[in-house]
Amino acid sequence: MIDEILNSTHLIFDYVRRLVADVPDGDLARQPNGVANHPVWVIGHLTCSCQGIGGELGLTAWLPDGWQGLFNTGSVPTSDRSAYPSKAELLAALADGEARLSERLTALGDAAMSGPLPDARYRSLFPTLGHAVLHILTGHAAAHVGQVSVWRRAAGYQPLSQIFP
Repeated sequence: MIDEILNSTHLIFDYVRRLVADVPDGDLARQPNGVANHPVWVIGHLTCSCQGIGGELGLTAWLPDGWQGLFNTGSVPTSDRSAYPSKAELLAALADGEARLSERLTALGDAAMSGPLPDARYRSLFPTLGHAVLHILTGHAAAHVGQVSVWRRAAGYQPLSQIFP
C-alpha cells in the first residue's frame, strides 16, 4: 500500500506545483474575493504536515524555526507576502518533505502501517499509523490543493487544462 500512497502523494504535490508554476512570487499571498488560504499558506501547511506525519514515522523535525507558527493548524494566513518564505524556498521544502517521507515509508514497509499511531491523542481518528499516513498524504493534501485551484481562479489565473500530466 505504501507505493500507492506515495504515487497519490506525488500526483497531488505535483498538481500544486503546476498550479503555482506561472504565478509570480509576489502574488502568492493575495487573498482575492475572501479566499483565505492562499498558495503560500497551503504549500507551507502541506510541508508542515509532512514533518508532522514524519514525526509519527520516527523522523526528526527538519523545518526551520518559525514554520510551525506560520503554517500549522490554527495559524491565520495573512496577505503580507514578506511574512513568508519565498516561492522557491516553499517548493524546495515541500519536495524535501516528500522525499524524506518516501524514503522513510519505503524503509518501514507495509507491515509497519498496521501498528498503532504513536500519538495516542489521535488514535480515535487514526487507529493505525497507516490510517494517519493515508489521510494526511492524500485526503488532507488533496483538500488543501483544491483550495489553491479555487484561489487560482479567484486571483484571475486561467485553470489548468489537465489535473494530471
